[in-house]
Amino acid sequence: MELKWLLYVALLALGTLAIQAHDMDDDNDGDDVVDIEDDLDDGIEEVEESKPETSSPPPTPKVTYRAPVPTGEVYFVESFDKGTLDGWILSKAKKDDTDDEISKYDGKWEVQDMKDTKLPGDKGLVLVTRAKHHAISSKLSKPFVFDTKPLIIQYEVNFQNGIECGGAYVKLLSKTPELNLDQFHDKTPYTIMFGPDKCGEDYKLHFIFRHKNPKTGKYEEKHAKRPDADLKTYFTDKKTHLYTLVLNPDNSFEILVDQTVVNSGNLLNDMSPPVNPPREIEDPNDQKPEDWDERPKIPDPDAVKPDDWDEDAPAKIPDENAVKPEGWLDDEPEYVADPDAEKPEDWDEDMDGEWEAPQVANPKCESAPGCGTWQRPMIDNPNYKGKWKPPMIDNVNYQGIWKPRKIPNPDFFEDLEPFKMTPFSAVGLELWSMTSDIFFDNFIICTERAVADDWANDGWGLKKAADGAAEEEENVNRSPRNRKPRKD
Repeated sequence: MELKWLLYVALLALGTLAIQAHDMDDDNDGDDVVDIEDDLDDGIEEVEESKPETSSPPPTPKVTYRAPVPTGEVYFVESFDKGTLDGWILSKAKKDDTDDEISKYDGKWEVQDMKDTKLPGDKGLVLVTRAKHHAISSKLSKPFVFDTKPLIIQYEVNFQNGIECGGAYVKLLSKTPELNLDQFHDKTPYTIMFGPDKCGEDYKLHFIFRHKNPKTGKYEEKHAKRPDADLKTYFTDKKTHLYTLVLNPDNSFEILVDQTVVNSGNLLNDMSPPVNPPREIEDPNDQKPEDWDERPKIPDPDAVKPDDWDEDAPAKIPDENAVKPEGWLDDEPEYVADPDAEKPEDWDEDMDGEWEAPQVANPKCESAPGCGTWQRPMIDNPNYKGKWKPPMIDNVNYQGIWKPRKIPNPDFFEDLEPFKMTPFSAVGLELWSMTSDIFFDNFIICTERAVADDWANDGWGLKKAADGAAEEEENVNRSPRNRKPRKD
């Protein structure tokens, strides 16, 4: 309406100028007179036509799924987009020292679309059942040998139902003559274990490797220090997260979640127990001398208790300045027999004794400051000193805390290249979970960071983009500007 009036005023001004020009020009005839109403209508029509219609938001671009393709050399890749478990072997093993009812690896695995997927066609491996042992594995295209190139292991996990207690970690199974994937179980030798694990409120991201003692030939698990990052969100938000372990020939390592470093360190310095034992150990046969004095302070042997020290004075005494409150009922007890109580019909005085009504608070005491015999309140005794003890002084014979002497460690060795681990030839998932429908996808094992990043961008990155597009569309649809008007 305001626009219409402005246009009307403008056309009036234009008409006035035209009329003045007509009066000044005698040669012009009446056909040159400006029709203000016609011009106003035409102008309004032009404005109406040029006025943009209420624009609807542009459609949110759809993210179309396309299976990722590795861009370089890989030892293992799996996107599960074939829709089958081809190449994977289900374990038929049984756990030792476990009840027969739960000892079998009979947990169910399936290739499925993710629940509420925003990328139709993007399938993954799903741990379907709960409260069962699950084990499945697949061979690498060739064994991984630790030499001069890094190791990168990367995969995706989505706890679609959250996670109560269970793991989603992978095991890189050591290359041994005895390796039989058909019998893959918890004792099958592995080189590296990596991935998320949770029980109760303990949220973990494992990186464990088995180190071979060069002197004894025995293997010992080495655990990476716990990350400082808060991991809870990765287990509870029901989103797909990308887990990456990068292990370098210089013994450094990085652990990433969603391409962000959450933990890093060095195999020589940041594992527990340490890779290399100490050069010296305490002598197990050394014993503390009987006269060894470990007391830094001793009672002063020359101190004497003062004559006026009263050890018998009590810590508390009655307050002599206290006055009994007015209205105190001295003759009324605090508790009286319940007048409404009745002896039970089955009460046997020969067996149960004389029946007495239960005690209840005396109702007369409710409005009084107190009942019964009044006693002065107790206060701290200013003369109380307690039992006398001589003061403590420095012990001139103090020798410090005794420690056994150090001797050379007979088990000492020094491995400066713990990166050179046992080669592995298969990847496996050996899991117990109290929650079902854990989704795994897009495994890759390679040596080049760029190859892993490309694989991540084409897999996990596409999921993230699809989720983002869906959220954007939902936000647009919820916007008040885009709500359809109600029909009255």
